[in-house]
Amino acid sequence: MPRCKKGKRERGGSSTKGSLRQEVLQLQLSAKTALSRPGKNGGRGESGASDDDLASDVLSHCSSASESASVLDEGTGELVDEQTAQEETEDKLKQCIDNLMDKSVKTRLAALESLRSAFSSRVLYDFLLERRLTITDCLERSLKKGGGEEQAAAATLCALLCVQLGGGTEGEEGFNTLRPILSYILTDSCANMLARQSCARALGMCCYVSASDDAEDLLKCMGHLESVFVGAYPLADGNLPSVKAGTPALHSAALQAWALLCTLCPASRINSIVSYHLPRLQACLESSEVNFRIAVGETIALLYELGRDIDQEFECEDCDALCESLKSLATDGNKHRAKNDRRKQRSIFREVLHYIENEDFSEEKIRFGVEVIYIDGWMRRRIYYAFKEVLESGVSHHLQVRKTQSQVLNTAHMHTPRHLFQNPKNHLYNSAAFKARTKLRNKVRDKRADVM
Repeated sequence: MPRCKKGKRERGGSSTKGSLRQEVLQLQLSAKTALSRPGKNGGRGESGASDDDLASDVLSHCSSASESASVLDEGTGELVDEQTAQEETEDKLKQCIDNLMDKSVKTRLAALESLRSAFSSRVLYDFLLERRLTITDCLERSLKKGGGEEQAAAATLCALLCVQLGGGTEGEEGFNTLRPILSYILTDSCANMLARQSCARALGMCCYVSASDDAEDLLKCMGHLESVFVGAYPLADGNLPSVKAGTPALHSAALQAWALLCTLCPASRINSIVSYHLPRLQACLESSEVNFRIAVGETIALLYELGRDIDQEFECEDCDALCESLKSLATDGNKHRAKNDRRKQRSIFREVLHYIENEDFSEEKIRFGVEVIYIDGWMRRRIYYAFKEVLESGVSHHLQVRKTQSQVLNTAHMHTPRHLFQNPKNHLYNSAAFKARTKLRNKVRDKRADVM
């Protein structure tokens, strides 16, 4: 007998839900059956339904109720899952921030890499707003006391932090804290080469995002970057200096960051910048490093575009020699250079040559979600690729999310010019007008027009 009781308890405990549902069904079935029983005169009730029909109705009602309840459970479960995932992500980020102060170099590097991946792939403005001072202090410590690898990783994270915080007061505070140490490492000839490259990119991006309205900070950053890449300029005898391995990559990073900041310069300074740097950059086209030559060519085109924005008839002093140099690079077929390098170089310098000769630019169309960015100028191209270098594969996500929040590339969070986004119809109209204006100018510039 005890064994039987135990078995009954086990069966009752395992099927509690089933027994309750059966009791409910029985109660509802009995209630409806009572309503449908025959009256005193022996006739049936108004419903006239059989017991089987009533049972099927109750079962269908209960099944539909259980289905709706399960749908609600699924929806609630999804919300709970999202909240749980968000909490887990924030906990991991908090742990990474704590690991930035760890004594182990390996632990700090792993934390920097994890934060870099998170900052580039997600928008974490609200999370970082409360912890920006802690993160800034940790990055400053890594830049001051860390080795070359740690300094490079910390500088990259500085740029990502400024992009996340944007151009508000919080971003300016962080930039003012980090700018001195970034500038020091950049201009220190004894510092690690990779760390100096990362500091060059970080200084340019942080200044562009967080200090674009401060002319003093802008000019200081441009001066630090300029002091680095002028080391590639020709010497007094006209020959290019010999540099040690790794230096051309540093010159390229500093030059590209400097070109990014040139897009913020007022017109009053553009003339002096163009007149001083353009002839010297033209001489740097003879460099033996392909990536540095490409960076120089793109910067020359950008300076030309800035000059033409001020004066539509702008041309450098020795334009014919510049075009000849560009033509030779656009058709370079030297076998001692790698095939991919030759292909990349020819493509870039063909575009630069076409722009300088005919003001023609091969526009790019960047899609993210349902939005489109038209890259139809060298300034816009430099701006977009600067953000792409920092955000890497996460640039599309940042553009899409911040566009919906009115914070992408044209608001206080990211100080990219507002005209980077265009309506497609306006863009087609502007392109047609630009081509017609270019043809008219070419006719006027042509010497045969004077003869006719």
